[in-house]
Amino acid sequence: MLDEDTRTAILRLHVEGHGSRKISRALGIARDSVRRIISSGTSTVPPLMRAERAEPWREQILELYARYEGHLGRVHEALGDLGVAVSYPALTAFCRRHGIGSTPPPPAGHYLFAPGEEMQHDTSPHYAVIAGTRVRVQSASVVLCFSRMIFFQHYPRFTRFECKAFLAKAIDYFQGSAGRCMVDNSNVVVASGTGENMIPAPEMAAFAARYRFVFIAHKVGDANRSARVEAPFHRIETAFLTGETFADWRDLNARARATCETWNAKYSSKLHASRRELFVAEQAHLKPLPLHVPEVYQLWTRIVDAEGYVNVSRVRYSAPYRLIGRALEVRETLERIILYDGPRRVASHARVHGPVDTRVTDPAHRPPRGQGLSRHRPPAPEQIEILEVEPRLSGYLTAFKHYVGERRAPLRRFLSMLRDYPREAFLAAVADAERYRLFELDRLETMVLRRIADDYFPLDLESADE
Repeated sequence: MLDEDTRTAILRLHVEGHGSRKISRALGIARDSVRRIISSGTSTVPPLMRAERAEPWREQILELYARYEGHLGRVHEALGDLGVAVSYPALTAFCRRHGIGSTPPPPAGHYLFAPGEEMQHDTSPHYAVIAGTRVRVQSASVVLCFSRMIFFQHYPRFTRFECKAFLAKAIDYFQGSAGRCMVDNSNVVVASGTGENMIPAPEMAAFAARYRFVFIAHKVGDANRSARVEAPFHRIETAFLTGETFADWRDLNARARATCETWNAKYSSKLHASRRELFVAEQAHLKPLPLHVPEVYQLWTRIVDAEGYVNVSRVRYSAPYRLIGRALEVRETLERIILYDGPRRVASHARVHGPVDTRVTDPAHRPPRGQGLSRHRPPAPEQIEILEVEPRLSGYLTAFKHYVGERRAPLRRFLSMLRDYPREAFLAAVADAERYRLFELDRLETMVLRRIADDYFPLDLESADE
């Protein structure tokens, strides 16, 4: 079929007075075709009127398409059962031409970014082999939109804590941040709203303010707006994770950082330069790092259990045995678990992403072999004072201390009884209590009162006789 330019040329030559034979020879077109175009008098290409094999069964195709929820393979099988001789390519072509289950893709947008104007952040779930086990990982990535500089890491989960820690690492890698950070509409960053109406969570807004940038979000479903960070995820999965084995999470992220260096230094035919070379022009436009950047951590309060451990995310970390029963402040960073007793740091462990109830033990936190806790804990001040006042109570006090354990309230009451009651009566009562292994202070006090009853509460016999 002749195109419009050829048809226009035929009509123009005819108006100039040339015959159909001469026009046919000049353009290399059949004479009958020239005559038909001249007789039509228009350069518009007529619509192609061709019967489609699937057209008689249009209603059946629409019904089957709805029944099988758009699965054209099932639709084709059902048409074959009805005796319809339509090939699968003919069926799919018919559906495309008539808009059955498919719509033309919208044109992709084109975005231009000035140096330091925007960086984009997103995550994507992938699988990696860590220590011989295939585990699900969250790949987090940040891309500077002008230079396409990329930084990515992997985490077992991705909460606001991991998000802040990762962005801090990325900004440190770039030695600065762009003016805004484009994210999706997930609740990791977003507190409410979507797109232009997105409001970041207060802790995320405070984090962004520290580095002098703001969070923005694209419209729901408009992934093309964040294409700078979306596109590299396929490369991360196929060119970095696939076929590789990693010793642990630290090895995984160390090799990810090394891969960032390789990719950023590699020449890109699309950019006509390497990302590192374009970054030289962008770096001067980034927001500089703050003077001091504290490490991102989560804060927990944990009580050291009877075995000398604290529990963080179902992994148990040892604490000095002298702190058993104490409430400690636990700071969880990406790499470490740090224990504080008030303002003093008392322990530090490498963070473990192991099976639940894994124990991480520092040998220095355990008492010396063969020695229990009670032999190393200094005696209570009340115990020292009791022995200073009356050394003869040492035998009974040792057994009494074993009975009450580490509680100091019974020792305080015992010291008060020693001070208040007559010494000889009290010692006699203690001797009887030691003989019969009595350590309840109420019973001991009753024994003392019986011994001093006649001295302090004499009976008036004359009054009794009257």
